[in-house]
Amino acid sequence: MALSGLAAGTLAGCGKGYTAQEPNNPRVGDFGVPSWLGEAPVIEESLITETVETEVLVVGVGTGGIPAMISAAENGARVLGIDRQNSPRNVREDIGAVDSHLQQASFEEFPQFRIDKTNIVQEIATYANGFVNYDLVKLWANESGAMIDWLTDIIQRDGKMVMEFEGGVGNIDGPGIRKAFATGHSPQPTELADEEWGFAESILAYAAEQGAEVRWRTEFIKCEQDESGRVTGVIARAVDDDRHYLRINASKGVILSTGGYGNNLEMMEDRQPWNQKLRIAAPGSGGNPTGSGIKAAMWLGATIDPIGAAVTFNRACVKPDQTAGDGVLGRWFWFGEQPFLKLNLKGERFCNESGPYDYMLHAAYMQPHHTYVDIWDANHAEQAEMMDEVGCCRLFPFDNGARNNIPMAVVDGMIEKLIEDGYVQKADTMEELAQKLNLPVEATVASWQRYNEFAANGEDTDYWKEPHRLLPLTTPPFYGVRTGAWFLATIDGVSIDTNMHPTDADGNPIQGLYLTGNDSGGFFSVSYPNLMTGLACGRTMTFGRRAGMLAATGQA
Repeated sequence: MALSGLAAGTLAGCGKGYTAQEPNNPRVGDFGVPSWLGEAPVIEESLITETVETEVLVVGVGTGGIPAMISAAENGARVLGIDRQNSPRNVREDIGAVDSHLQQASFEEFPQFRIDKTNIVQEIATYANGFVNYDLVKLWANESGAMIDWLTDIIQRDGKMVMEFEGGVGNIDGPGIRKAFATGHSPQPTELADEEWGFAESILAYAAEQGAEVRWRTEFIKCEQDESGRVTGVIARAVDDDRHYLRINASKGVILSTGGYGNNLEMMEDRQPWNQKLRIAAPGSGGNPTGSGIKAAMWLGATIDPIGAAVTFNRACVKPDQTAGDGVLGRWFWFGEQPFLKLNLKGERFCNESGPYDYMLHAAYMQPHHTYVDIWDANHAEQAEMMDEVGCCRLFPFDNGARNNIPMAVVDGMIEKLIEDGYVQKADTMEELAQKLNLPVEATVASWQRYNEFAANGEDTDYWKEPHRLLPLTTPPFYGVRTGAWFLATIDGVSIDTNMHPTDADGNPIQGLYLTGNDSGGFFSVSYPNLMTGLACGRTMTFGRRAGMLAATGQA
């Protein structure tokens, strides 16, 4: 039976991680001061040529920042957002939540979509091996549905967009290694929207309608505090004028939502070196966050999660003479998450291809050069529909009729382009395909034949793949490509409490400062539970909305 709400608790997070306190402080943290942290920059007063006054300042106008701006403005605050870009970038559009009105309306026809809050909270904690703040996970479970309802009203206000619930959990008779949860919600344009109007434009326009202002091309440098330690504002810099620094005073609070550290090489190599080995640089791999919000909070004494984590998808590929790893340039390969035959570079099958995306990539990490090969045949479109994938990689409409992100026909066009550019290889025989992919021919053919025998018998005695995804690859032409990780975002961050304040080594909040999105931690560890569609985005938006309300009203 689903719970209507989870009781508040006081369970602590499972580790303090780094802290930026002085080295002679006995509570320096579990691992000392990392080299990438450095010290807060000192900006000479003579360089600060402008002072701006506001009540709530939001740093980072994106997935978490825009909801925070809207919420603060709706609660009566004068709101300013700043961003170093000139427009919102990479605002996510798969939003995970529990018990939205759209979900609840589906339960009579699709009872399998109902989510027990206790079950999903425990699943998130289990996926993170317990390295979570349970109270934050419960907070998302309790408040995310209302956030979606709120967001639905916003985007549907002018008839240009509609919110759809992505109703699908895959084959419930054979769910595979882990079950899926129907959490996804996706804003979709209507016939009234033009090509330049999308989700980001809709919510940013609504923020402006509520009186929130944005100052673009303004780079965050550091926070400022008063004598009591309360954050009073920030120092920022005009991107197009190095000599123009600003002091922005925020009388009610500062909300940081700058987006993690995926573009900070030193932090990546220190926090999650395994993902650097799997990573393929591909166009569309997310924004360029450098950890500015995380470092700024740590300069004030906040602590960080003990283990790095990221959203990674097996959606990037390289050419037949390349392997995955930081620095290699490849292409986006949307089809990679479909659970077809996957071989290592020795031509050997090495795992159940139907596991969650991160399981597949972590299994690949254990293989030579951290790279593997996807193989499919001429029946791939029909078979992809039979495989009944969920979430953003689904290529066909959901069970309840909701639209999927990218249709199969578009993916086929992507594959043809990858063939033209020398990434995906195509051949009439498996021997020829192995040669084109620089794989051992004899081992590749033997692995392929064994796989087809399993498919014919309906049983995988090597890795126990579920029968509805164990499909024969017998119809030429055959296709193959070398695959690795498409890196979306880091999702570990600074420890926060349920009021969105960063906390120090003693668990005490830093007043006047709020964190959301990938600046904040306590929710994920090592990787992302991608069978809960939109969980990272849903967490970010739920907490962004909460941070805006708390800052505006002074409730915490």
